[in-house]
Amino acid sequence: MATTGDQQYVDHELLVPEFIERRMYQLQLAGAAKDRHTLVCLPTGLGKTTVSLLVTAERLADVGGKSLLLAPTKPLVQQHAEFYREALEIPDDDIVMFTGEVRPEERTELWQHASVVIATPQVVENDLVGSRIDLSTVTHVTFDECHRATGDYAYNYIAERYHQDASDPLVTGMSASPGGDEEEILEVCENLGIDNVEVMTEEDSDVEEYTHDTDVEWERVELPDEVLEIRDALNEVVEDRLAKLKELGITRKTSADLSETDIKKMRAELQQLIDNDQSEGYQGMSALAEIRKLRTAVTYVETQSVEALRRYFERQRNAAKSSGASKASQRFVSEPKVKEAMRRAEKYDDLHPKYSRARIRIAETLGIQNGERVIVFTESRDTAEALTEFLGQNFDTQRFVGQGDKEGSDGMTQTQQQEVLDRFRGGDFEVLVSTSVAEEGLDVPEVDLVLFYEPVPTAIRSIQRKGRTGRQAKGKVAVLLAEDTRDEAYFWISKRREDEMEEEMRKLKGVADEVEEELDDSQRQLGDFDAEESGRTESSGEGGDAESDVEPGLQTFDASGEASESESSDEESTADDADGVVATAEPDDETVEIVADQRELDSTIARDLSMREGIETRLETLSVGDYVLSDRVVVERKSVGDFLDTLTGGDRSMFEQVGDATRHYARPVVILEGEGLYEERNVHPNAIRGALSSLAVDFGASVLRTDDEDDTADLLEVIAAREQETDDREVSVHGEKSSKTLAEQQEYVVSSIADIGPVTARSLLEEFKTVEAVMTAREGDLLGVQGVGEVTAERIRDVIGSEYDR
Repeated sequence: MATTGDQQYVDHELLVPEFIERRMYQLQLAGAAKDRHTLVCLPTGLGKTTVSLLVTAERLADVGGKSLLLAPTKPLVQQHAEFYREALEIPDDDIVMFTGEVRPEERTELWQHASVVIATPQVVENDLVGSRIDLSTVTHVTFDECHRATGDYAYNYIAERYHQDASDPLVTGMSASPGGDEEEILEVCENLGIDNVEVMTEEDSDVEEYTHDTDVEWERVELPDEVLEIRDALNEVVEDRLAKLKELGITRKTSADLSETDIKKMRAELQQLIDNDQSEGYQGMSALAEIRKLRTAVTYVETQSVEALRRYFERQRNAAKSSGASKASQRFVSEPKVKEAMRRAEKYDDLHPKYSRARIRIAETLGIQNGERVIVFTESRDTAEALTEFLGQNFDTQRFVGQGDKEGSDGMTQTQQQEVLDRFRGGDFEVLVSTSVAEEGLDVPEVDLVLFYEPVPTAIRSIQRKGRTGRQAKGKVAVLLAEDTRDEAYFWISKRREDEMEEEMRKLKGVADEVEEELDDSQRQLGDFDAEESGRTESSGEGGDAESDVEPGLQTFDASGEASESESSDEESTADDADGVVATAEPDDETVEIVADQRELDSTIARDLSMREGIETRLETLSVGDYVLSDRVVVERKSVGDFLDTLTGGDRSMFEQVGDATRHYARPVVILEGEGLYEERNVHPNAIRGALSSLAVDFGASVLRTDDEDDTADLLEVIAAREQETDDREVSVHGEKSSKTLAEQQEYVVSSIADIGPVTARSLLEEFKTVEAVMTAREGDLLGVQGVGEVTAERIRDVIGSEYDR
């Protein structure tokens, strides 16, 4: 431990001297997390990243290998990278960032030499599926904002690959708000392979001295009559559309006061009608789409501003004019009552009452109370734009929004975001107006007021936002709430969920041992993560010796290198004794390679294949097919629904795709995935059989059926293994089709004329015998051939007889 004056610092061989302040609670958490897969729960602003840094430093010093830190947004990645470069005694070039802005080839090269990689999860997921990186030598992975590890989020796949591939894995999950209840928290732990939970709240004595109370004030605002009239006009249209859905027997609702649950129920009812091929389902779904647009408009005028509503209307007008616009969009802008609401919104030139209250609260904070900084959070980018302009008339104001662009509202690049945050930290301006992009983990400086422009309906986001104040001194949070609007509902939802989460955190802290037992049981039952085989469970039990007077591993960060070496001596059994680099298995010579198109990442097939032993997946942007299995086999994958759409919608893209495949690969395969080929649509079975026959006979494609994505993955593996192991063929994304026979070449030449296709080409050659005779045939003679009508005959003569003119 180093000391300067009254300030004490953490002393470690890989930490910059006198940089990390010594806080007992951080050392306790790091001491526990260095020995077990651990979820670290700590209030926002109290240094979760420092805990992860301490564990990373210990692992790199003791075990070697590589450290990976994952964060959900690019600004967070950049922030973490800057902190790690400042804090670690490692060359800056060895601490690298992986985002979508770094080319895949460059990422592969950087990975080989980096000691610490800080990345967005989507990029790492793609690189793992594409076999561009290898997790075998990664000795510590941190999942920042780990409450996202639910559903199909990339964290889950990365965690599973890490526990499977790494020689000596260690996981640290970090969140101020890991879930709304114990079940959600357990799900996060199971998805990340975590078996230890460390919770500290503001009530802990070690934490308490670093926190301050946060006053939350709920301020109600009353909407003027003009705004209510706009809202009521829109709600009348909602009720009219609900009446139509009621006639269809979809709902009993007649009031515009709908919940999201109501919408989901109606959608499910309509989907059943569509699945049974009843036209009422399509009509109702279009009406429901219109209702959703109307509810969005109502939300804008009630809880945001009339200016935000005007911007929304303008985007809807433009969308309705675009090619391929939906009927719902067109009806929305042409509905008389909606047009009247638009006219009222255009005429309204007064301030929304929330604007006035926001300006007053900010003036009180910065003027009367001598504050320095304020953050205003809003759900809507439209509102963020309008508020920035409005508040900028009185205060030095900047916006902070995400990178995605949408019509009428430009996003911000990663560089622009970083510049704004740097200027805010430096005191260059007073007010930051932000959408949700600044909620999670960003090192936004201490502020005097966090102003919620509207209530946030989830406890997680509310806690994240409040964490921007109350770190160094007593902070304030103000929430603007429009009376008798959706704000009211969100207020009660937020309050209830936040209370529930705080209670769950207390309970989780109190029953941490029981939770860990449940996690251990569930991990063993699921068999997802092979903790027992790697020895992690046994070693973690030793690290948590209850008889020790000092927190596990705590002394590592309190002394010099001697303690570190003695502490880690029992944990280096999996490391190379010579240089501390984790040993890796030799690659299998019998590896089967499967190339997947980048767009196939929407399904789970490529990820599933990448998890299988003996298979190496590679991602490419394929010009032909969805999967390449050898130099002669390419696979075009279609769901049953997509296949039937080609028969009912007039879309010939599938046949064009298969045609391209036949020109580049000798053995094209079409996989039809799913059930109900003859039942899902109202398509005559003979039409389906005809399409299948065309694929097989006219295009020479093998048509294979699978039940689902898992079945498709199994089939791809079998075909690839047969091609590459049994027939000793190599994979080529460009194909290597065998030479055509003379007849095939003749058919190819004729079929290319005016895109007449292989079937008609054969009929023409059978009639005229030679390609030359087809080329010189008169239009009247062409009409005598089966399959050739006036339009086709005219096009053939036009192509052959017209002068070449570029």
